[in-house]
Amino acid sequence: MIIDRRRFVAGSVAAGAAVAAGLSSRPLRAQAPDAIRIGLITDMSGIYRDVEGPTSVACARQAIEEFTAANPGIAVELVVADHQNKPDTGLSIIREWFDRGGVDLITDVGHSALALGARPIIEEKDKLAIVTSAGSSDLTGKGCSGNLLHWSWDSWCLAHSTATSLVKTGGDRWFFVTADYAFGHAAQADATRFVQAAGGRVIGSVAYPFGTTLDFASFLLQAQASGASVIAFANSGADLINCLKQAQEFGLGSEGTRLAAMVGYITDVNGMGLPVAKGLSLTETFYWDLNDRTRAFYGRVKPKLPDGVFPNMSHAGNYSGLLHYLKAVKALGVPEAKRSGRAVIEWMKATPTDDDAFGPGSIRADGRKLHPAHLFTVKAPGESRGPGDVYTLVSSTPAESAFRPLADGGCPLVRA
Repeated sequence: MIIDRRRFVAGSVAAGAAVAAGLSSRPLRAQAPDAIRIGLITDMSGIYRDVEGPTSVACARQAIEEFTAANPGIAVELVVADHQNKPDTGLSIIREWFDRGGVDLITDVGHSALALGARPIIEEKDKLAIVTSAGSSDLTGKGCSGNLLHWSWDSWCLAHSTATSLVKTGGDRWFFVTADYAFGHAAQADATRFVQAAGGRVIGSVAYPFGTTLDFASFLLQAQASGASVIAFANSGADLINCLKQAQEFGLGSEGTRLAAMVGYITDVNGMGLPVAKGLSLTETFYWDLNDRTRAFYGRVKPKLPDGVFPNMSHAGNYSGLLHYLKAVKALGVPEAKRSGRAVIEWMKATPTDDDAFGPGSIRADGRKLHPAHLFTVKAPGESRGPGDVYTLVSSTPAESAFRPLADGGCPLVRA
């Protein structure tokens, strides 16, 4: 059964770091020695709160509730902390969780620098990470680990889907507006390769200081003056929303210029509204209205969400990843699952995945979770049937080709 008969403890052993909407904010109490303890570390208060944050918590809770309803003999506890978009803060929380908090698994981990920086700690403690919100493809490349899985998406996947399609349909001159941190540069680098491979070219780019600016005017004016046929935003969350709102003021996106999000979510689209987002091209690996199974998942998690909130692919990854992890716990037994995160991952890699969020899938040797990717354009207001009906499906890339080829990543786990 779940702690306190389905009441979840939210908190952090790092003072002042824990925030969890909808969960108890009481200090952590001593965990049951035979309980599986999951630490969800995310942005609960910053610019990525909507694309991670409380909805990630709700989706994690959904996975735990479904699993424990079917397996009442296995206790599962959920701990939530806010990394505040500061890698040092996040690393301190993770180490404290592993050293003294009894945490077996961390999930979400919504920051590429944090996810990469946590790798030595996770390996040292033989714990497990399921990264659902950080996007750097290095997590299954040179930064891969036998104790880490990369679940929902990555910069290679989204760039491949979005850039290749846009170049093939006439968007052959690209200009990037890029957040100046690990993920932003990885997204731009991945997209650049696909633009060039498809016959297009990058005619310019500008990097802005991540997390310290709300005024993107100078960067957008550079993009507008470039003569690009595609202006691509290598950012996400509140930064992407602000960029697109200000782009509309300058008339970007009109007269044949296309706007593309290298990472875009339904949460971003709802945040800016269809009048601003209409026509935007983006890729997600999950959409609540994609098929009967995704609609069923949304129907189950909806009571945990505020009105008008729809999960994005990162949110859904917390549900999908935790369901598969908990299946491994059941198969291996709680003592073995707590003893070795690497042993749990080996079981997860050897066992096909299947859930209502992503459908059938698998996990490769480099830790990359495989499932299809879907290119969408955002509907105009007159095309939408109501809240949440925001995407028109343009194309889908099958799981076997949606992510970087195994041999091309440079992961040390992959033998030549």
